[in-house]
Amino acid sequence: MELLNKLDENKRILKEQLPIKKSFDVIGRELIVGGRQAYLVFVDGFAKDKIMLYILETLQALEREDIAVDTIKKLLQNYIAYIEVEEFDTFEPAVTAVLSGAVALLVDGQKKGIILDVREYPVRSPEEPDLEKVTRGSRDGLVETIIFNTALIRRRIRDPQLIFEIQQVGKSSKTDVAIGYIDNVVDHKLLERLKNEIDRVSVNALVMAEKTLEEVLIKKKWYNPLPQAKFTERPDVVAAHLLEGHIAVIVDTSPSVMLLPATLFHFTQHAEDYYQNPMVGTYLRWVRFLAMLSSLIITPIWLFLINNKQYLPSSLEFLGPKEAGNIPLFLQFVILELGLDFIRIASIHTPNALSTSLSIIGALILSEFAVKVGWFIPETILYMAIAGIGTFANPSIEFAMAIRIFRLFLLILTGLFKTYGFPIGILIILFITVTTKTFGNQSYIWPLFPFDRRALAHILFRKPIPQINQKTSS
Repeated sequence: MELLNKLDENKRILKEQLPIKKSFDVIGRELIVGGRQAYLVFVDGFAKDKIMLYILETLQALEREDIAVDTIKKLLQNYIAYIEVEEFDTFEPAVTAVLSGAVALLVDGQKKGIILDVREYPVRSPEEPDLEKVTRGSRDGLVETIIFNTALIRRRIRDPQLIFEIQQVGKSSKTDVAIGYIDNVVDHKLLERLKNEIDRVSVNALVMAEKTLEEVLIKKKWYNPLPQAKFTERPDVVAAHLLEGHIAVIVDTSPSVMLLPATLFHFTQHAEDYYQNPMVGTYLRWVRFLAMLSSLIITPIWLFLINNKQYLPSSLEFLGPKEAGNIPLFLQFVILELGLDFIRIASIHTPNALSTSLSIIGALILSEFAVKVGWFIPETILYMAIAGIGTFANPSIEFAMAIRIFRLFLLILTGLFKTYGFPIGILIILFITVTTKTFGNQSYIWPLFPFDRRALAHILFRKPIPQINQKTSS
């Protein structure tokens, strides 16, 4: 609906579309600008007080002859000394802008209004994210304000080809979503597909920010726990992926950025690798691979070998319980799996001051008493502890939880079907992994399939930065 040239009518329509006076924080302010009636609409708590005070002092000091002709144009060109301003001639952009934190100014006799983007969101300092800490490197992290996040990324990539396109998603929330990419590196077909998919998103609100958007954009089977988008809270990680041709999806109100496309091996790399010497980085990467593999198979394969001693090599005959416990080995592992999740969930809801005490109680006291009363044998606790540590060694919490689900699935099959359970479970996991596709319908196990020798070498070995740059530019 277009603006009218009568301020009273415009005010009436605005009050129908905005809860002015109904909601205490939505404020309508009447004032005089150049001898004309004017109306200011904003949400309390968003507007920068000092800037608004300066603008209002300037506007209220104007005389009628100052803006007798082309009122809105003269206000913008001569009297509003602020950068982020724009005109509007319909009510919809004004309502959206006000609810987003901007200020709308209407002047009597004018069919146009002015939007002043003087919003200032509450924001915390850009601290290093807990899930992605490094021993050496930058200590800043993304925050919940989208404009701050784009600034942190652009600080690292001062390239005119770096572009952030913004869209709004959600019928009620109208959440700002920025799509970041480097224009001369990105796959434009994939980029267009992503923008079209976001345009078609029909949800009431992005309640859980980028995670809600991911579930809408990426259709996956319910039985597949593998993540198909990578998330990070580090601006340096976002910058590195953008330079490789990835697309960053930044959702306002969230400190986490979604990176697309993402393959299996993207979840195995960490910023720590690149803040260390190439040899050290390669060693850390291989240790991480070993920890992740151990977290997947160590408990199921131990149970398989104990149940099928004919497959146990003579050098490993020492494996297995010396005394049978009161609870079958299979059930011991299942109970321990649930126990690990009990501790993990409890630690999330426990204040930091008490989390150390909780971990000591969970890891030491409970396990010791469980062995003494005959619930478990020491070996099952040992292997479950190794599996748990391997899970925490994973740099991606989403991929770690996928491995956790696969391990439990493999354990149940091994316990129920003895000889055939373990190999059948491995085949099912391989089938799910191979048939999974990334966003854009690319292979999830690239560079294994389709095989890319140079890319695979880059994953297995932490290459020096000059070699990486040469390959990227060639």
